[in-house]
Order: sequence, then structure tokens, then C-alpha cells
Amino acid sequence: MPHAEFLLIDNSNSFTKLALSSLDELGPIRRHSTRELDARAIHRLIRGWRFDGVVLSSVVPVKGDLLARTLDDWPMLRVDAWTKIGVGIDYPRRGSIGADRLANAAAAPKFYGAPVVVVDFGTAVTFDIINRQKKYVGGVIAPGLEAMTDYLHQRTAQLPKIRLLEPPSAIGKSTKHAMLAGAVFGYRGLVREIIAQIRTELGARRLTVVATGGYAELIAAGLEEIDDVHPNLTLEGLRIIGALNCEEY
Repeated sequence: MPHAEFLLIDNSNSFTKLALSSLDELGPIRRHSTRELDARAIHRLIRGWRFDGVVLSSVVPVKGDLLARTLDDWPMLRVDAWTKIGVGIDYPRRGSIGADRLANAAAAPKFYGAPVVVVDFGTAVTFDIINRQKKYVGGVIAPGLEAMTDYLHQRTAQLPKIRLLEPPSAIGKSTKHAMLAGAVFGYRGLVREIIAQIRTELGARRLTVVATGGYAELIAAGLEEIDDVHPNLTLEGLRIIGALNCEEY
């Protein structure tokens, strides 16, 4: 993709992803630790890329402002709750909806129809619900998987920091394996129960559930309730939003 319509930026708490995009498809993707993001890193990340405008989703205000300042040579769309996203919003305080969640809401019905739930396994795990009328109607926020295990390590004297992977069994034979079982199997239980409650409240016989985010593959592997894993769903949503709004910025 020698020249792209958009530079898409998903600025989340742990990592910032950048992608080139045409109106119709994603191009190459690069990522960087959000904590270590600075102007020099931004210039390095876009080196060699040519694009007409920027679509920015940020849930880290300080870094979002840094990105906006650093890339102010290009027209920029900063996604917020008043941006046209292609689905309705039926939510009392729409200004409180994170830009990444809006991007997920834009993408999910395009790929999976409606009703659909997006489960985004990031620093927090978020559930975003689009009803059969293709309206964003709300969501759920819970602590992220890594946040839970890090909390145990930080607040106890003898529990180690662990690398998250599939536990060998539900009955741990070591401290590490016991923590993995509690984290992974416990987290799947949390996700399963939340999805069941959402399905009941929507009254939906058919409800597609798609997972995205860093631990989506790990958790979805043991959950029949999750229909698909789409690693780049948020970026696809930014592409869709960019295409919907490209004449306005």
C-alpha cells in the first residue's frame, strides 16, 4: 500500500496500534507500548508511510493529545460519541463511551450482523452490545485478566507474577498453576455469565459474540459462547468510521 487514505490509530492503555488503510481494507500494522510513546517514537512508527488523513481513537488523554500535536500536519478525525459511526446510540450519557468501544460498535455489525456483542480483552475487559435495530445500547466493564493477576502479585507476599497461558488442569499442582487456573477458568466463567445475562435481557435467540484484544484467543479457546475472534476489529471500526466521515475533515 504505497499511499493510503488513512492512518488509523488505536491508542489504548497498554499498546498503541497504527495501521495504514484504504476506504475498503487495512494495510500494514505497527504497534508500540503506550507508556513509552513520545514524539520521536511516533515519527519512527510512521516512517515511510504516506497517507491523506488520520483517524484517532484514544482512551489515554495525555497520549491522545501528544498524537494529535505530533500529527497536526494532517487532517485528523478524533473519534468521540458524536462522530458518525454507522450505528445508532441509545445510551443516556453518550459522551462517556470510550472511542475504542465506538470503533468496535461500528465494525461488529458490518462483519457479523446484529444483534452482536463485542468482548474486548484489554487492560479492562469490555462488553459492547448492539441490538437487532443496530443501536449501541450499553455495555459491561470488568477488570482485565492481567490486572487481576498483577493485583495478586502486588498485594501478596508470596504469589509470583505469572505469564498468562492455558492452565494444565483446574486443580493446580503448584502456586503458578493454581493462579493460572483461577485466572483463566475463573475469567471464562465471568465472561460466560455476563453473556448469558446479556442474552436474557436482549431476549435474543440468536446473538453473535465476537472477541478481540490481547487475551481474546486464550479465553475464547475454552468458550463455546464466543463465535469468532477478530484481532483487528477496533482498527476495522476506525477504517469504517474514517470512510463515513472522510468528507468532513
